Amino acid sequence: MRYWLMKSEPSDVSIDDLASFPNQTVDWYGVRNYQARNFMRDQMQVGDGVLFYHSNCDEPGIAGIAEVSRLAYPDRTQFIEGHKYFDPKATQESPRWFNVDVKLVRKTRLLSLKELRDTPELANLRILQKGNRLSITPVDPRDWEIILDKLK
Repeated sequence: MRYWLMKSEPSDVSIDDLASFPNQTVDWYGVRNYQARNFMRDQMQVGDGVLFYHSNCDEPGIAGIAEVSRLAYPDRTQFIEGHKYFDPKATQESPRWFNVDVKLVRKTRLLSLKELRDTPELANLRILQKGNRLSITPVDPRDWEIILDKLK
């Protein structure tokens, strides 16, 4: 089992949106970074833990716990002409972008970016590294446990 931190802008999909979706599940569409895509396509497995992170908002931070509920498959938005995630180089026969499905486990209190930064034991958490802009990052099992303890 692996653990991941996955960023979502709450103006697009928030933890409350996820809670209201059918089966409390969302396809993690719109990732257009090859490294993040490769994490989903090549490494994520059903049951992997996900820290659902609100980004690009007034108070960024971890807003809930989720899990990968479906293995990677082609991101439908790459084929929709006029969509902001349309990719003219992608074809049904040779898709470029993939996503997984993510299912809510539970909404949590907001564990803010500031609180993450103020926790010395999390100093190696990838989201806290200077220059990190990836929307999906692996989380060390030790860091996962520290974060879960903080969310109790």
